Parts: sequence; C-alpha cells; structure tokens
Amino acid sequence: QVQVAESGGRLVQAGGSLKLSCTVSGLTFADLAMGWFRQAPGKQREAMACISWNGGKKFYGESAKGRFTMSRDNALNTAFLQMNDLNPEDTAMYYCVAEERVSLSSECLTGDGAEYWDHWGKGSLVTISS
Repeated sequence: QVQVAESGGRLVQAGGSLKLSCTVSGLTFADLAMGWFRQAPGKQREAMACISWNGGKKFYGESAKGRFTMSRDNALNTAFLQMNDLNPEDTAMYYCVAEERVSLSSECLTGDGAEYWDHWGKGSLVTISS
C-alpha cells in the first residue's frame, strides 16, 4: 500500500519561514518524481514545485518562484519544501505528490495535478498570520 505523508505545517507569522517534509512508503523513493501542491479555501489547487528522481530537474509554479525551494534526500526517502518570506496569501493545505517516472517536464505543474500525479498525501495545513 502506497502512503504519502506530509509534515511540518503550522501557524507562522508573516515574513517567517517554514519547511515541509514528505515521506513515501510502499514505493522505491529514488524511482519517484515528487511535487507539492496547495489549496487555499475557496480557491483552485495550484502547483508549487516538482523535482525529478535525482533532484537534477526542478520546476516551480508562479506563486513559488523566488521564495520556495524544493529539494529531496533519497537516503532519507524524504522530499522538502522550504518556504521563505511567507505571507497570509500562502495560507493553504499543502499536498505532497509522487509519481513513478524518470523524466520530468514542466507538465508536472499543469492544472490541478490530478491527471499527472498518481499518489497524494492527505495534506499539511500552513497558516500565516498577519
């Protein structure tokens, strides 16, 4: 059984930083492309970032560029999303996603991710106070 699990979400003051983590069980982590999406109340789900199996390729959504950094550590079977200079508009449920694929393109950021990504976590809530 495949399980994707996010952690690290919490309440943070505006201007602060936060690092989310994501682990995967039931699959070989080094075979996976990984990504992060978020969904704020009343808004569509949007792609934040995705990373290839070895970290060699990364793509960022517009809301993430310049402030968020995605990384991974295959030895720890963990992917990360470092978020800096947070503001209240970053308040959302953040979802980690995984897909068994070697190649990665900017298609990983397309739409709400439902067609591209097979495995989803339950989400980690990030709340930014003003």
